[in-house]
Amino acid sequence: MNFSTTSPAAQPLLQVTGLNAWYGAAHILHDVALSVAPGEVVALMGRNGAGKSTTLKAIAGLLARSQGQLRCMGLDIAGWPAYRIARLGLGYVPEDRRIFTDLTVRENLEVGRQAPRRWPDGSAAPHWTPERLFTLFPNLGEMPDRLGGRMSGGEQQMLSVARTLMGQPLLVLLDEPSEGVAPLIVEQMAQTIATLKEQGMGILLSEQNLPFCEAVADRAYVLEKGQIRYSSSMQELQSNLAVRQAYLGV
Repeated sequence: MNFSTTSPAAQPLLQVTGLNAWYGAAHILHDVALSVAPGEVVALMGRNGAGKSTTLKAIAGLLARSQGQLRCMGLDIAGWPAYRIARLGLGYVPEDRRIFTDLTVRENLEVGRQAPRRWPDGSAAPHWTPERLFTLFPNLGEMPDRLGGRMSGGEQQMLSVARTLMGQPLLVLLDEPSEGVAPLIVEQMAQTIATLKEQGMGILLSEQNLPFCEAVADRAYVLEKGQIRYSSSMQELQSNLAVRQAYLGV
């Protein structure tokens, strides 16, 4: 099956409805609703503190307290532990990367290895290997034996994405992949996202970088104070100056 072109009729890889989340007594997310289809890149945008990272963590099963309807690959995953959600085929790339600094590039990749997967219709999903990832990330291919702690921030970001892909995900949550890295790395990250989209993967992208989202995303949701304030195609958001100024400051 070819998922490279999104279709309104395609079953979403991710469907979120009424998602609420708390940190202690603080109510952070308020009835968040969003979806991601196969072969679709969706940007979750908003200022710092809007709730973007919290949304991704809640979907990935990494919050102690959250509730709502979460369907991933057609299954109800609400209340599932994070490891079980990961084994279903949901990959998560955190903002702080969390690579193993005392392991080499190749060893970091091996830590993330999972068996090949199939799409919900039974067809084979892309199978990621270190060799294939070194083609996707040539910088990593030049340093397979380098320790993670001796890499630049941009190289660590690429390694974090590559390690997640070793888990053979069908859907990836990317938290601020362009934050704090050089423009060249940002460009490479955009090319990587385009490649994953062509493979049929769904991507939910938490970002503040509007030009980056304009380059890679199909649709956008805009968060403010833990609530979805606006949703549209990326093209419509580009042309809506009032929304950009109100919620994104651009």
